[in-house]
Amino acid sequence: MSDVSDPKVPTTRRGMVGWALYDWANSPFTTLIITFVFAAYFSRGIVGDEVQGQALWGYVAGISAVVIAVLSPVLGAIADAGGRRKPWILAFSGLCIVCSALLWFAEPTPSAVILAMVLVILGNIGFEFGIVFNNAMLGDIVSPKRLGRWSGWAWGVGYAGGLAALFVMLFGFIQTETPLFGVSTENAANIRIVGPLVAVWFAIFVIPLFLFTPDRPAASLPIGVRVQRGLSALETTIKGLTGEHANALRFLIARMFYNDGLVIVFALGGVYAAGKFNMEQAELIQFGIVLNVTAGLGAIVFAWIDDWQGSKFAIIAALIGLSGASLGAVIVDDVTWFWVWGAALGIFVGPTQAASRSFMARLAPPELRTEFFGLFALSGKATAFLGPIVAATVTAWSGSQSMGLGTAVAFFVIGLCVLFTVRTNP
Repeated sequence: MSDVSDPKVPTTRRGMVGWALYDWANSPFTTLIITFVFAAYFSRGIVGDEVQGQALWGYVAGISAVVIAVLSPVLGAIADAGGRRKPWILAFSGLCIVCSALLWFAEPTPSAVILAMVLVILGNIGFEFGIVFNNAMLGDIVSPKRLGRWSGWAWGVGYAGGLAALFVMLFGFIQTETPLFGVSTENAANIRIVGPLVAVWFAIFVIPLFLFTPDRPAASLPIGVRVQRGLSALETTIKGLTGEHANALRFLIARMFYNDGLVIVFALGGVYAAGKFNMEQAELIQFGIVLNVTAGLGAIVFAWIDDWQGSKFAIIAALIGLSGASLGAVIVDDVTWFWVWGAALGIFVGPTQAASRSFMARLAPPELRTEFFGLFALSGKATAFLGPIVAATVTAWSGSQSMGLGTAVAFFVIGLCVLFTVRTNP
């Protein structure tokens, strides 16, 4: 059964499912490495101090964000000139997979700090660039009236993937006396295995995208001409952001702020839980499971709201919920209430991201879709280094993890205020 918006890229439901499974494939990287398992291991096992570890982890997120912000619009413009997206997805997914696998060598010693930081930075760059090109495929294979549903469903599938990987990690390697595949518990081997686990998971489940999801035809132009045309188109688009694309610019600015808040939560949430409430690795994974369940449910439910009331409405509702839940999570001292607020926060994380993706697909001209998703990534990363660095600086200055993580609320509120000025397309 076809469901397409661009006759040049016909697809079937199997092709759309293959596209959605990319979220299932890559989500364990953020769930297990960036937020929960490896992040806590980095601060507690490698650095040896939760406060200093949270500050260093904030710098990891900030450095990768700078690189992504600078290069994503350029790569997107070049890809639009060249047509195909899959080669880019293959290259950047491969970078993420390799770097994840090499985290096995980040042993629990301060001498491994630099190795761990470099691998996570490079892996995160590969992860984010892969998403740029995968996102850009959405408008090619899904009709406009179903953009919200497929974006939300894919995000829900992604959270399910993170949830499944958390279960494997928890019961296969941490909460067991005999970890799978003969992995030892000595020298934190049962924790370090998280890198190879993420790598294998990503490599296996990305295959359906390459087998079943159609790509745009390749351009016959030489690479030099494609680069030149791509950069020229990017220059024209950027100039147009103050004219014909001014509405899109306002949305990108709004997302720039509220995404900074999400980056803070993703990058520092696991470290915060470990330090503030002294959660052990198994407890962190259980907390991650709860968040993935609520986030997946939120993404799926809001997917219908997106197509029913519009992407902007869905984002506004989610940001209001995010602000309240985040504030609750950082002001409580009781671990039970932290679990309650954390679960509530998860409900609104998925819809914020999924509805933003569908909103961008609605706003972007079809011929410039990858370029606009490059700008979309730029809006998520242009100041994303600012969020973690502000949080890291506040943490180091105040000596309070709560104050550091609480900076996310300010970014949510600013983004919400700017979003109110954005018009939806007629």
